[in-house]
Amino acid sequence: MHETHENRLKRLSMRSMRRGIKEMDIILMRYAGENLAGMAEDDLLLYDALLSENDQDLYQWVTGQVPAPDRFSGLVGDIRVMIGTA
Repeated sequence: MHETHENRLKRLSMRSMRRGIKEMDIILMRYAGENLAGMAEDDLLLYDALLSENDQDLYQWVTGQVPAPDRFSGLVGDIRVMIGTA
């Protein structure tokens, strides 16, 4: 079954705000709200994959405690700029 673009954006938005730790809820909810609608298909696929990662890892990547894997480094860099940790 094919997911419509609108449903995909809603799903990604919901996954962004229903994380395991509150800090990631806040960070990803803000990022999704400001960026999802304008993202290209490849960027949406990458963001979807990022949301499947462990919250503890995501938090360390976003805060710069640990470098993000190469696959996610650009996206995590964009998120870091948005929250002012870059």
